[in-house]
Amino acid sequence: MDLSIIIVSYNVKEKLRENLRNLFQSEGDFSFEVFVVDNDSRDGSAKMVEEEFPQVKLIKNDENLGFSRANNIAIKESKGDFLLLLNPDMQVFPDTLKKSLEFAKNNSQAIVSSCCLVDEKNIVIKHIRLFPKLFDQLMIVLKVPHIFPSVLNSYLKPNFDYSKSQKVDSVRGSFFMINKEGYNRTSKKDLPLLDERYFIWFEEVDFCKQVYNLGGEVWYNSNTRCLDYVGQSFSLLKTGVTQRYFRDSMLKYFKKWKPSYEYLILKIFWPLGIFLSFIFSFVKR
Repeated sequence: MDLSIIIVSYNVKEKLRENLRNLFQSEGDFSFEVFVVDNDSRDGSAKMVEEEFPQVKLIKNDENLGFSRANNIAIKESKGDFLLLLNPDMQVFPDTLKKSLEFAKNNSQAIVSSCCLVDEKNIVIKHIRLFPKLFDQLMIVLKVPHIFPSVLNSYLKPNFDYSKSQKVDSVRGSFFMINKEGYNRTSKKDLPLLDERYFIWFEEVDFCKQVYNLGGEVWYNSNTRCLDYVGQSFSLLKTGVTQRYFRDSMLKYFKKWKPSYEYLILKIFWPLGIFLSFIFSFVKR
């Protein structure tokens, strides 16, 4: 099996249907399997998959397990030489899988690779980031970029050349291809599992950090595109809930990878950040 595609879905039935329809219209001479891990959706997503896409390997969770745990369930059952973690609100083009797989096979140093993400107007979505540092994450916590956006330029890399394939720190988890053999070779572990301490957010950055620490590389592939509708599941959540998920994941990342004083600084300032978030939301309304 060449490729295992894993989609963790939560209440985005229509986007998931479109996603699956396009996957099975892909061009290229390669074998692939598709997993849909449904995180207890209440919109009929699982039933739709069962009735319309019987070739999909459907896993139905009785609760929302988050992104990492849900992906790991399917990763443990996958048979592909390469894994593609794909958000449900994505739409591949006919040649997306073929070109992405070719790039991954021809660049064995790329343990993780992604592609050029575009929106509905075919405009490139800027998604390449450096690994998080205390300064940029503290600025995010305190909502400084709402007033001075350029304060995050060193972190968000607004001048990154998306027309050129190149090695990067991390890529967005919405289209996240993993070279399973390459990961096994560098890590001496059987499966490229995500850290289940993260419910949502930072899990892909954490995985990329692990790859680099093991001596592997993460690559952005400019030669193919994928349409990203960006955050359809997140839009269903209240601001307070998303803030809590983001805060918890940020703190877990810093506790794992950074000096303890950096973790403590962020933890101390987060209550103020939540208050400022409330103020900005109120002013916006």
